[in-house]
Amino acid sequence: MDGRGRVAPTLKPNRPAAPRPAAVPPDRHKRLPPEPRPASRLSLLLRRLSVRLAASSLGRRGASLLTVAVIGGFALYGTVIGGHVQEAKEIGLDIADAAANIAGFKVVQVNLSGQNHVTPAAILEAAGIKSSTSILFVHADETRARLEAMPWIQSASVRKFYPDRIDIAITERVPFALWQINGEINVIGRDGRIIAPYSDDPRYINLPIVVGEGADRRVGDIVDALARIPVIADQVRAAILVADRRWTLKMRNGVDVRLPEEGLEGALTQLADLDRDRKLLSRDITIIDLRLPDRVAVRLSDAAADARAQAIKARAKARKGGAT
Repeated sequence: MDGRGRVAPTLKPNRPAAPRPAAVPPDRHKRLPPEPRPASRLSLLLRRLSVRLAASSLGRRGASLLTVAVIGGFALYGTVIGGHVQEAKEIGLDIADAAANIAGFKVVQVNLSGQNHVTPAAILEAAGIKSSTSILFVHADETRARLEAMPWIQSASVRKFYPDRIDIAITERVPFALWQINGEINVIGRDGRIIAPYSDDPRYINLPIVVGEGADRRVGDIVDALARIPVIADQVRAAILVADRRWTLKMRNGVDVRLPEEGLEGALTQLADLDRDRKLLSRDITIIDLRLPDRVAVRLSDAAADARAQAIKARAKARKGGAT
């Protein structure tokens, strides 16, 4: 109580003022940054390169100079891809390969399979793979296209195994026939594509021979038809395409067999029957004409024609003498 008899008010402790809520930053509700993308080949290369350089004896200055060279190499390579000089492309690619090789991407193993006629050296040259090649700059599709442009290679596959291995599998074309045109003989595939110039390779000895313009495109027709009648095929030396319309067979005994435009297999069967029944191919004739479906025409050799003419004269003279 105070001096006047009044009850003194209860004293309340002093409490500190509650702090004001902090102002929300204006960018608090902005979107979070996107997830980082997977490292590219370039970033992977530079990361490994920096690690290698840090542990090397080049030091910071040497590493900086080499990094500048690497970046310059990539820039030069990029400008070449845009269609600049071939020499600049090779220089840029060599610099890029050197940098990638330092980072551990040098190709040290190339596995080849499927080759028979094509040498490993020819495959590597066509693929563009050499001792300084980096796997980072081997483009599988482009390499496959270069390999399939080779005459002997029908198809190819190129697989890369990081960091330093490449597998190349090829399928070669099968020699199907020999094609003679303009005095030259080439080995061709079933599709008529020239595989290689003719040589004395024993694998070419038994190949059928086709002659003439367009014979390469139609080689499958005559070879398949003859294969179904081996008794005739064994006696054929060459098949000549005439006017891109029909075939003439040059037999081993010198007889020419003129085949029709249509009914090729039927004509060959007829020829086989005539030779079996009448020994037609063994007679003294030079031409057998099977172009007409209802008849067979033959031409005698000069000697046989003279002998036949003499025989006709002799018979005529004998008949004349008997009539007198």
